[in-house]
This record gives sequence, C-alpha cells and structure tokens, in this order.
Amino acid sequence: MLARSRLRLELLVVLRQLIMAPLVDGWDYGSWSAVYNALSFGIAGMGSATIFFWLQIYNVNKKYRTALTITGLVTAIATYHYFRIFNSWNDAFDVKFDAKAGDYAVSLTGAPFNDAYRYVDWILTVPLLLIELILVMGLPAEETVSKSWTLGVASAVMVALGYPGEIQDSASGRWMWWFFAMIPFLYVVAELAVGLSEASQKLATTHGASVASLTGYARWLTVISWLTYPFVYIIKMLGISGVTATAGEQIGYSVADVVAKAVFGVLIWAIAAEKSKVESEKGLLA
Repeated sequence: MLARSRLRLELLVVLRQLIMAPLVDGWDYGSWSAVYNALSFGIAGMGSATIFFWLQIYNVNKKYRTALTITGLVTAIATYHYFRIFNSWNDAFDVKFDAKAGDYAVSLTGAPFNDAYRYVDWILTVPLLLIELILVMGLPAEETVSKSWTLGVASAVMVALGYPGEIQDSASGRWMWWFFAMIPFLYVVAELAVGLSEASQKLATTHGASVASLTGYARWLTVISWLTYPFVYIIKMLGISGVTATAGEQIGYSVADVVAKAVFGVLIWAIAAEKSKVESEKGLLA
C-alpha cells in the first residue's frame, strides 16, 4: 500500500513537471512587463482578428466560407489559450511598488506557470492553419483531402515532438527533441515552398495575377513565420539562461503566433475576397 502511494506521488510529480514550466527567480519589472505586454498583444491581436474573420464570412463566395470559418476558429482558440497563459503568468508573480528602490519589485508567488497551454494551442491550431490555406486555394477535391491529411498530421507530430524538449533541463535533451521535430517541420515547409507552388501558379490563369500573388504571400508568410519557432526554441540551448531566456522565449513565441495566425488569416481573407470578386465579375460577364 505504501509503495503504491509513493508511486502515485512520483507520477503526480512527473505529470506536474510535464505540464508546469519552472520559473527562475530574479525578475526585474522591465522583463516581467515585457512578457506581460507580449501576452496582452497576443490576446488583442487574436481576439480582434477572430471578430473580423467571422464578420467577413458572408462577404465571400460560399465555397470559401469554410476556410474563413476555420481561420476565425484558429484565432479564437489562440485567444482562449492566451488568456490562460496571461492569467497563469500573473498568478506566478507578485508585483508591488518598492518605495525604497523607487521601482516595482517582482517576486515569485510559488504558483506554477502553466506554459503547456501554448503547446495545446499549437497542436490544435497548426494543422488547421495549413488546412485553411489548402481550402482557400481551391485545389481538386482529392488533392485537398490528401494534402490536408498529410500536412495536418505532419504538423501535429512536429508539435508533439517539440514539447518533450521544451521541458528538458539539459541542452543535449533539447537538441535531440529539436532534431526530431525538425523532420516533419522541414517536410511541411518543403510542401509549402515547392509542393503548392504549381497550384499557386495555376491560379494566375483562372483567377488572375492578384490572387496568385496573394496565395504566394500566404505560403511564404507561413514559411517565414514558422522559421521563427525553431530559433526561439534554441534560445536556452545557446548558453542563454535565467530571466533573459524565459522572457525571450515568451516574447518570441507570442510575436510569431500573431504573425502566423492573425496576419496569415488576413491573407486568407484577402484571397477569399479577391477570388469571390473575380468569380462574381466573370459571372456577370457570362
């Protein structure tokens, strides 16, 4: 009975380590508020984007409404998780004005900071990001289903492989999981850069150069914004530690998320709107 209780306690400790990100002490107000503002920026950016996308659904042709609905769903999920990360960040710190120092003093409360919300968000939204791009491109039905499955699964595997490294204390452990996660990552990036380029070029003949250009921008924005994540991931593997590493990681991920979801979503809406406009004009001419 005692052995079983001890095993249960050890499992709970391991589970907590898997979910809760340990925070170092020694935070100054500037570093703490920089993360605070970055998380606030994430909430504002994702939340306002969600409202915009869903208001625009009935302003595009019916066949693009699913893509725009998913676009809003992605930012809605991200908004929820950014609220949770923001609240967890605030709960982990006690910020009070220190009259002697003439500045705010920041100390840990002992409450854990749950950064796992970020990975839960990614495993839900990253596959949807790729699916919304595929849907708005208007590929043949069979190719749409095939690429949605392959890219969606590959991106989910990428996120799942990245998380074990995120909670590693040793640089070697982080590098190992980073390497594993980069395999599906490179596959997805190659598909975006090369695999979908032919379909993007075909749009120039069916919907005009403006639609083809917007689609190209969306593909390359995804590639560029995604390249941010592996570099933010390795901050702690480059000899950077403590407050600087944690602050850099949180700010870097927050900015990358807004670009990869909210800004990318604006391009998805622009493609859907432009294609709808071209198709309507062709319908009138016909």
